[in-house]
Amino acid sequence: MKIWMIIWLIVTFNLLSFKAYSQINEDKTGAWYMYFWNTNIEQSSFGFQGDFQHRNWNIIGDLEQLLLRGGLTFSPSESDIKFTLGYAHVVSGEYGSGKETKIENRIYQESLIPQKIGGRFYLVHRFRFEQRFVESQYFRTRWRYNIFINVPLNKTDLKKGAIYFSFYNELFINGERNIGNKNSVEIFDRNRTYGGFGYSISDNLKLQLGYMIQTTDNWSKGQIQCSFHHELN
Repeated sequence: MKIWMIIWLIVTFNLLSFKAYSQINEDKTGAWYMYFWNTNIEQSSFGFQGDFQHRNWNIIGDLEQLLLRGGLTFSPSESDIKFTLGYAHVVSGEYGSGKETKIENRIYQESLIPQKIGGRFYLVHRFRFEQRFVESQYFRTRWRYNIFINVPLNKTDLKKGAIYFSFYNELFINGERNIGNKNSVEIFDRNRTYGGFGYSISDNLKLQLGYMIQTTDNWSKGQIQCSFHHELN
């Protein structure tokens, strides 16, 4: 029951933080297409992970963001915790017919902490700290916390053939408010709440399809998400 209480509290927070004012059409559904990968160096505590994401303000064609990210991972011996030091290159587009873009280079550190509750609830806690170099802005930092929950429906694990329910919620907090040129941002940056279903094509490859609501200080918008999750070991 505790896990469902956590989900209820997160969804309630997301709804209460909703603000509907922007030039962005909040009724138009966007779509994010994503590929996540990770691999371990044989007989080593080190590895690599990364992702490629093409995010659209609509189903396809109106670029919201193009994100390329990768990092070096370290997992202490006899531990499931994974630490990452990484870099991301982000190209952000404007909403609508405009073609202007803004470049961001980002360094980040994160920790992934897996947890299992009962026989079916697979959780991962992700803590991430970002150092952001955004075009035409001051240097910025951001703190992020994400809880992922996967619940297999037809099996007790997430191995090949598993159909599972997937949920996550991620909270973003800005480290600084002054971003330059007399512009500022709120401490609360955004929140993302996602629900969907996944299928384990193999022990190392999963496909997920779901719906995410992203709420910023200025707008809230729904996004379809299609993602592949690939372990290259």
